[in-house]
Amino acid sequence: MTDSSTRDRAEGMFDEGKGKGKQAWGDLTDNEQTKGEGKMDEMKGKGEQFMGDIKDAAGDLKDDMERKNR
Repeated sequence: MTDSSTRDRAEGMFDEGKGKGKQAWGDLTDNEQTKGEGKMDEMKGKGEQFMGDIKDAAGDLKDDMERKNR
């Protein structure tokens, strides 16, 4: 795992949690704008986590290729 992919996943989990919280608050207060912002934050968080996964997979592939070329 690289520092960059770890950071992406951590930021993603934070944003996803923040989004779920905003959605819950929006439901509680019947505020559609807050619910919408929460959904956007949640999607952003999921995307950041996915980018972390892709970076790890690319790093693993690079490592595998380097081992095979030795």
